[in-house]
Amino acid sequence: METALTRLVGVRHPVVQTGMGWVAGPRLVSATANAGALGILASATMTLDQLRDAVREVKSRTDEPFGVNLRADAGDAGDRVRIIVEEGVRVASFALAPSRELIAELKEAGVIVVPSIGARRHAEKVAAWGADAVIVQGGEGGGHTGEVATTVLLPQVVDAVDIPVVAAGGFYDGRGLVAALAYGAAGIAMGTRFLLTSDSTVPDAVKAKYLAATVKDVMVTTAVDGLPHRMLRSELVDSLEKSGRTSSLVRAVRRAAGFRKMSGLSWSQMIRDGLAMKHGKDLSWSQVLLAANTPMLLKSSMVDGRTDLGVMASGQVAGVIEDLPSCAELVGRVMAQAHETLDALPVPGVSMPG
Repeated sequence: METALTRLVGVRHPVVQTGMGWVAGPRLVSATANAGALGILASATMTLDQLRDAVREVKSRTDEPFGVNLRADAGDAGDRVRIIVEEGVRVASFALAPSRELIAELKEAGVIVVPSIGARRHAEKVAAWGADAVIVQGGEGGGHTGEVATTVLLPQVVDAVDIPVVAAGGFYDGRGLVAALAYGAAGIAMGTRFLLTSDSTVPDAVKAKYLAATVKDVMVTTAVDGLPHRMLRSELVDSLEKSGRTSSLVRAVRRAAGFRKMSGLSWSQMIRDGLAMKHGKDLSWSQVLLAANTPMLLKSSMVDGRTDLGVMASGQVAGVIEDLPSCAELVGRVMAQAHETLDALPVPGVSMPG
């Protein structure tokens, strides 16, 4: 199935695996790429050396195109961009709108720039700065999310920009791909659906919690870092929502200390990163620290399997996913269902049965 996305990045299928921290590592990304979709390596939780090693590992596992996701507001974003350029990565994806300068640097080096956005005005801005495509995430998506549903946001962005638009938030099968194409998108991006594959390195016990979840078990909370965050309901999230400011601060300092030891960041760097993530919001100091060390909360679940100590970012689709296919099986199934759905649509000019 050829679309503006497949032509732009050189993949066989208009499907993107999003750059999920602690989840989208070399194994998942290379499996996605080998399945003919675009895998995105999550770099925000990696040191610079780990990022370079991870890129090289993906390249050792596949000859297909793949991308790297970056935090545009990270203090070392420029260094990460240089690694991407030096290692010949095909696509750079950003969780937040990158600066005009970063876009220009990447494009000059021949890297395709695909920011993720959650509002029409952000899409218009990065398109004007030279972005090659955008991933549009509606409120159904996992992790930090907005209030506007994909079905409302997507057509707004498609009408506003002249670059390929990839739809994210609420997609898990071929029917969703056809729906996104009907809205004018060039493909779909999926996070939770790829997390729940046999190629994902997330512990089996954690995957079981996702599979057991209903749609009502996926919630949006601001208790973690002050920003709307879609995740699975858990005892930790419930306790954060009930905690007072003092107990929240003690908990945040304890977790921040663990993340500082693991990441090598100084306290000042962590606080600076946490403040950068405020985006004008009035956050408490505990929320600032939690914002800076949210990666530690995710690692506890996604790597260590300690769902009692961590959070589980999740799209609403977790409530309707029931199996763990390989990436090859998943992509093949999505495309087969998409073609079946298209074939079943009424033929133009032929009256529908009444």
